Amino acid sequence: MIRFIYNLLWPLGLLFFLPGYFTKMLRRGGYREKFGQRLGIYDRRLRARLSKQRSTWLHAVSVGEVNVALKLANALRTHEPDLHCALTTTTTTGFALARKNAPLWIEVMYTPLDYWPIMRRAFSFIRPVCIVLVEAEIWPNLAAEAHARRIPLALVNARLSARSERRYRQFRFFIAPTFRLLDLVCVPEKEDAKRWAALGVSQDRIRLTGSIKYDPAGLDQVAEIQETAHPVSLNHLEPESPVLFGGSTHRGEEEVLANIFLRLRQQFPSLRLFIAPRHVERLREIRAQLDALRLQVTLASEALAHRELNVDCLLLDTTGELQRWYGIATVVFIGKSITAHGGQNPVEPILAGKPVVFGPHMENFATLAKALVSKKGAIQVRDIDSLELAIAELLRDSDARQRLVQSAHEVLSEHQGATMRAAMLIHELHLGL
Repeated sequence: MIRFIYNLLWPLGLLFFLPGYFTKMLRRGGYREKFGQRLGIYDRRLRARLSKQRSTWLHAVSVGEVNVALKLANALRTHEPDLHCALTTTTTTGFALARKNAPLWIEVMYTPLDYWPIMRRAFSFIRPVCIVLVEAEIWPNLAAEAHARRIPLALVNARLSARSERRYRQFRFFIAPTFRLLDLVCVPEKEDAKRWAALGVSQDRIRLTGSIKYDPAGLDQVAEIQETAHPVSLNHLEPESPVLFGGSTHRGEEEVLANIFLRLRQQFPSLRLFIAPRHVERLREIRAQLDALRLQVTLASEALAHRELNVDCLLLDTTGELQRWYGIATVVFIGKSITAHGGQNPVEPILAGKPVVFGPHMENFATLAKALVSKKGAIQVRDIDSLELAIAELLRDSDARQRLVQSAHEVLSEHQGATMRAAMLIHELHLGL
C-alpha cells in the first residue's frame, strides 16, 4: 500500500521539484548528455553491450560515492575475475568522474528515476545479478524491484548521522518497509549499526566493516597519482613557497581564507593560496570576491596552460581532480566547517600526507573528526581567529605538520581492509553463502 501511494504521488512530486531540478542541472552543465538514461532509455550500442553479460549494479550519487564504488569494484574483481559492472550515478560531475576513471569492464550510466515503469525498464536492460548501493541511497521502487526479482541488495559505507536518524524516525512508518528489503548493510562504525537497526534493518543483516572511504589501502595508488598528475603544477611553483589549500569550500569560506592569507603573507612572503570550491559553478562569484580584495587570481586550467602558478591565488576549475592537487599543499583547510555546517571529507588530504585543519561544524564526519582531534591527527578550531593561529603555527613548524599526519594515519588504520571486507560479504551474498 505504501509503495502504491508512493508511485501515485510520484508524478506530482516530480512536477513540484522539476523547476529546482532543472535549475541545478542548468547551473552545473552537461544535463543534455545521455538524459534519456534517466528515463530508462538506452541507445542501441549500450543495450548491445549490456546484453553480452549480466552485471553487478553499483549505484553512487556523486563524486565521493563514485570513488567508493570504483574502489569497491576493483576489490570485487579480485573475487570474480570476469566481473562486469554497471555503475549508475546521479550527478553530471559524478558521471564525468566515473567515465574518466572506470575501466572497460564497468559500464557508466545515469541513474534511472525511481518511478516504477522507468525502474522496471532499467532492470530489463541492466539485468543485475546483485545491486550495491553506496551510502544510504535507497529508493523504494529500486529496492522493491530487486526483491521481486530475488536480486541481492546490499548497502555499503552506510554511515548514518544522528541527525539523519532523527529525520528518518519521523517517517519510519513509510521508510521501514524499504529498509527491511536490504539483504546486507555494511556500516563504518558501531553507532551506525545501532541506528540502522532502530530504523527496521534486521540485526543479522548488518555488518561492521569500517569505512571504504577511510580505508588507507589505496595509499600506494594515491602516491602514484600524485607523481603522475599535474607535473607542471609541482615543477613551476617555487619550491620554498608554502601553500594554504582550501578543499571543497562553501560560500563565505573563500573570503575567510583570502583574508587570512593576506594577513599571513606578512609573515610568509612566498605563501600561495589554492582554493577548490565544492561547486565549480560558483567560480565567477568567488573570483569577483577575491578580485575585490586585490588578489592576483587565476584558474588552474589557465595556469597550467601558461606554465605559471606563481600567482597569489589559484582556483581549481575542474571536478574530480582534488586528490591530485593535494600533493602541492602545505596546510589544508577542510571546507563546509566554518561558515557552513556538515563538513567535507578530511581523508583525501590525509592520504596525500597533508595536515588538516577544520572548523567546529563537522557533523557529517563527526565520529572521524572526533577521533582525529582526540588522537592529535587534526586540528579543530572554534572560529576564524583560531583558524588563522592554527594555520600560522603549522606553516612555521614542519615537525608539527608531520606529527599531525602520522597520528591521522594511525586513526585511519582502524579502517584498514574495509574495502576487502565489504567485497567479501557482497561476494558471499551474491553466491548465496
